[in-house]
Amino acid sequence: MAKSRKLQGTVEEVETAFYDALSHADLDALMALWAEDEEIVCVHPGAPRLTGHDAIRASWEAVFERGGLHIRPLQLHAVHNVMAAVHNLIEDVRQGPQEGEARHILATNVYLKTARGWRMVMHHASIAPGKMPESLTGATVLH
Repeated sequence: MAKSRKLQGTVEEVETAFYDALSHADLDALMALWAEDEEIVCVHPGAPRLTGHDAIRASWEAVFERGGLHIRPLQLHAVHNVMAAVHNLIEDVRQGPQEGEARHILATNVYLKTARGWRMVMHHASIAPGKMPESLTGATVLH
């Protein structure tokens, strides 16, 4: 499990750090954003559900072997309360240094307020049907 580090104070800052870690293929930084609870969940597009730090870490390590993910998070829909936050968004994803054709992914990130601050407890991503709407292609980057 990753070392305990003091992270940013808001769920938005943790989410920005998540996408930054993905773009830099920084496995340690990525795993530091997850809650310490072994009930954490990750679902990659077209893949089975993974639970626990070891399975999730191994899956991201395999993704990073092909290079970082270049993701533009778009159309954030957020629901927050004092202890939990659910972010649903569209990810414009390009993998590797060539940044080939973009895929758009529907993603849900769930965060809980823990003793260590906001931490991710679930990332669920699935391939969006159809082509990316043209209205999204000029959208601004959230990070």
